[in-house]
Amino acid sequence: MTSKSYRIETDSMGSLEVPAEALYGAQTQRAVDNFKVSGLRLPARFIRAAALLKQCAAQVNTELGLLDPELGAAIQGAAREVAGGGHADQFPVDVFQTGSGTSTHMNLNEVIATLASRSCGRPVHPNDHVNLGQSSNDTIPSAIHVSAALACHEGLLPALEHLAATIEARAATLGDVVKTGRTHLMDAMPITLGQELAGWALQVRNGHARVQMALTRIYKLAQGGTAVGTGINAHPEFAARLAAALVRETGLPFAPNDSFFESLSSQDAAVELSGQLKTVAVSLMKIANDLRWMNSGPLAGLGEIELPALQPGSSIMPGKVNPVIPEAVCMVAAQVIGNDATITVAGQSGAFQLNVMLPLIAYNLLQSIELLANAARLLADRAIAGFTVRRDKLGQALALNPILVTALNPRIGYLKAAEIAKRAYRERRPILEVAAEMTALPREELERLLDPAQLTAGGIAS
Repeated sequence: MTSKSYRIETDSMGSLEVPAEALYGAQTQRAVDNFKVSGLRLPARFIRAAALLKQCAAQVNTELGLLDPELGAAIQGAAREVAGGGHADQFPVDVFQTGSGTSTHMNLNEVIATLASRSCGRPVHPNDHVNLGQSSNDTIPSAIHVSAALACHEGLLPALEHLAATIEARAATLGDVVKTGRTHLMDAMPITLGQELAGWALQVRNGHARVQMALTRIYKLAQGGTAVGTGINAHPEFAARLAAALVRETGLPFAPNDSFFESLSSQDAAVELSGQLKTVAVSLMKIANDLRWMNSGPLAGLGEIELPALQPGSSIMPGKVNPVIPEAVCMVAAQVIGNDATITVAGQSGAFQLNVMLPLIAYNLLQSIELLANAARLLADRAIAGFTVRRDKLGQALALNPILVTALNPRIGYLKAAEIAKRAYRERRPILEVAAEMTALPREELERLLDPAQLTAGGIAS
């Protein structure tokens, strides 16, 4: 067994050993030693966003004459390398760390400083150069916003659009399939499968719109507020110039927030976005559970549809196939709902000029976005796009549905209709036969009034 080699690094608190091959320095190592909590790391998307901010900051500080052009170019190159996914193993700090995220921020500063120093052959300082005009208190909240916005635009919003379009495509082909509607899980008036799926599609599209609306406040950045919101040690033009550089890099409409004090002291925009993600999760769970019920059986359940058979469903019962995709989606929804509760509590943790649960917000928010994006595509491609309809089973249930008698209410009254429904249910006979025996309405008229397909159009029977 070989012993690990170390080097000695020094910061404002003294010296300590750091792994010889590490790109980071003393402050990162202190965090690694102090926060042995979960083994969870901030997501790669967050590191990417923070590195983009560092790249833009170096560019702006160079343009403003505050940073030596050679050092500025080296920092930009190093930050671009990290933002591109390089050196991912150099960010070992646990999510559960100092509430401002300073440990992760200094980890990033140290890695970029090391890479920049190597590229230009001159010392680049993590604080004096890489962190020029910045603070953990404005960089970490900004990285939360940038990473969340990018994750939504690159992953979640396209996935929700794909899911909605997939549902709408199926709905368009199922408009002639009439089935028994259900309220309270009990038989109700008929609807078409197309109508049912159209409801799902609008849920998803509304979720898409909700996320977009929340992003209007996510685009507002804390960067430029530095330590407490006053912008101490930052050039007066720094915030606006950095946001403009970020717009050029991402194509998204980032801008300085109207109040840096709001950006630093609260995480209301992240809480709002999380709340909309929770709403999307609730919608996906409803759709997934509907699919599970419709697929149930196939003999002793509703058996209205058959989901694609993807894998064996039991280790002991041969031939059993389960609705695994809807189940996975439901678990994703439960996780996102739980993440929202965590983010809600974390959002309350702004004391005076700083929220002190920033890493926790970042981790849970990005996890929710990624989970929902993946689940939406899974639901579209491996459940909704490929399910088959059991028209025979739908027709059998519809023929015996006593609730069809509701259409006769305007002609015979509620009480008489209830008598017919109870008798039809008791005798397990079609409502048409019982109504013909218990009313004076001609059979031809009853057939017209009780036609399930006509009933799906709504209105008052005449």
